[in-house]
Amino acid sequence: MAQWIHMYQMLQCLPDDTVNSLYPPATFPIEVRHYGADWIESQRWEDFSMEKMEQESKAQTLLEQTVSMLQTIAQQKTDVVERMKLMQISRNMAMFQPQPLQFVVMVRDILRKERVLISAVRFYQMYPSRDNMQDVEHLGAKVVEVQNIRKKMHQLQEELNWERQNFESLQGPFQQNGLDSARAEIQKLQNHIQQLEFNVNTMATKRFQLLKDCVDCLDLCQSRLITRLKDWRWEQHKAAIGHPFDDNLIPLQNWCEQLLGMNGNLRQELMLIGERISDLQERLGQLLQVLIQSSLVVDKQPPQVIKTQSKFSTTVRYLLGEKVAPGKPVVLKAQIINELQARNLGDLVSLPWRRDNVGELINNSAILEHNTASKSTCATFRNMSIKKIKRADRKGSESVTEEKFALLFSTEITITGCDTPYRIQMISQPVVVIVHGSQDNNAVATIIWDCAFSERVIPFVVPERVPWRMMCSTLNCKFTSEVQTQHNLDHYNQHFLAQKIFDKPDFAEDFSNMMVSWAQFNKEVLPGRPFTFWQWFEGVMELTKKHLKTYWSEGLIFGFIGKQHLHLILKDRPNGTFLLRFSDSEIGGITIAYVSATENGGQKIQNIQPFTKRDLEIRSLGDRIRDINHITYLYPEFPKHEVFKKFYTGNGLQSQLYVLTFKLNQAASRYENSQDGNMLFICVQGCHAYGSPYGSSC
Repeated sequence: MAQWIHMYQMLQCLPDDTVNSLYPPATFPIEVRHYGADWIESQRWEDFSMEKMEQESKAQTLLEQTVSMLQTIAQQKTDVVERMKLMQISRNMAMFQPQPLQFVVMVRDILRKERVLISAVRFYQMYPSRDNMQDVEHLGAKVVEVQNIRKKMHQLQEELNWERQNFESLQGPFQQNGLDSARAEIQKLQNHIQQLEFNVNTMATKRFQLLKDCVDCLDLCQSRLITRLKDWRWEQHKAAIGHPFDDNLIPLQNWCEQLLGMNGNLRQELMLIGERISDLQERLGQLLQVLIQSSLVVDKQPPQVIKTQSKFSTTVRYLLGEKVAPGKPVVLKAQIINELQARNLGDLVSLPWRRDNVGELINNSAILEHNTASKSTCATFRNMSIKKIKRADRKGSESVTEEKFALLFSTEITITGCDTPYRIQMISQPVVVIVHGSQDNNAVATIIWDCAFSERVIPFVVPERVPWRMMCSTLNCKFTSEVQTQHNLDHYNQHFLAQKIFDKPDFAEDFSNMMVSWAQFNKEVLPGRPFTFWQWFEGVMELTKKHLKTYWSEGLIFGFIGKQHLHLILKDRPNGTFLLRFSDSEIGGITIAYVSATENGGQKIQNIQPFTKRDLEIRSLGDRIRDINHITYLYPEFPKHEVFKKFYTGNGLQSQLYVLTFKLNQAASRYENSQDGNMLFICVQGCHAYGSPYGSSC
């Protein structure tokens, strides 16, 4: 639903014609997109195209599911108008029955257009918007006007001084002869002086008002810049769970430099007035301090899970680097702080440097250096390491992998044109410090929870519970970004994940608003298992990333599915129909569930021993599927050799070994207590090591 949340916000600003064009009222009205947002975004629309006619049956199924979804939502509406409207829409969709591919491709294109619009908005957010640019241009024009008035006033003042001197020089001759002509000339000169004085005073008033307007405008522009900088840092924070993030800082750097230049021009104009205007000078000084102290950003964050005694790097960038006063090099220092210290830092731009050490950092200083080619000024910590760490007192069952720290960077900097050096500092994203690689998985879970659900205002503050819809969106985002795929977790996957984390295998209703806790995510082990939900999910994600990416991206893996749902969809399928599902009994395994015949002529659903990372390193999934002769059709009805042919390698000679292993396995199960049976068991185990799926089930 994440995509619809962004779109819904954008719709408020779009013309009606644009909205109707995006969601045609006659074929796919906006009500369908709104009420079915969760379900729509969980389906595999990207798999379809008009050229792939073999997908028509899958498209037909998806069309029927869409209609059913609308009817279900309609029945849940208490408002009769909404209910009747949705029922009518579901009936109208019958027009697509002859051409279901047309329907699914239409939905695919609508979702694509949404993504383009959202990307465009994010692009313009990354750059100063036109309104912001107009504000800066408007401010620049006002500053130029102040400068022009000052220059004109200077010319008038010089003329006034000259005329006053003439007036004084004429006073003596006038007193001696008292001629009317002289009196008239003196009066004319006096009137001219009075007019000049009036013009100077009028310009001075206008100049002061313009200066005040300029400071107000500068304040507004800078507030928007600071907001955008905070947004950039927040987007960088969210990128850890897979949210899109544009790390280009050049536009923000240009914005900072423009405002610094205008602040300097305004301070200069105030000094040239010749009299102290304390309120404006104080405001400009405060704005200057905030700008200088807000322009330090952690460009390349440190790893968010750091092992002690291990090297890591990070880069800090100063957006006003070209304005740093030459001379003494600027050295940034880094120190590690704990969660309590991070929360107490507050506004960062105004609070003093904290010197409480909770850990010892090696190579914790770097010089701020300017790169002319990239126009960036950065301090790169290349070989930093945490030598030791001081832990806080833990409460109850709290683990060391739940404790968060951060790196705090600071320096003292002098900007050209400013007399006073400024102390600046910036905090990194949360990090978890571990001492052994076995802690990595649990530490990552802490980071995921923080990045997904933390508050923007106070660092590290996270809720203990969140709605499942937020958790589910996070899992999908993390999975697709980690695997590097456009193929999302579908509705069935998401429902099974909810059933698993809540331990409700029979629950068929919507989980969206149920609250899931941190303990359920990665503290309590799953019922009957020795691992937590996150440990299991991360294992599947890692397996998919390294060995199954293409299979998953092409929709060949059903993925997360419960055994009850599995039996439901396979029960009426021909023998040999199979699907690929992630194992729910062990970490990082994928298994083949298939329909087979029973001894009495019936059917049963069987699951082959899960393939792990080690198994797939020995022999690929495609080759394993090819060599298992009794699986023939990928659910619902795709011949396996057509679907998986491109994944096959070699000449298939190992097929004979597979068949032999299967027979050996059957024999071993019959003679498991005999000496011959033990020998067969050893043989079977050996065959499994070379790629057979059967040996371990002996």
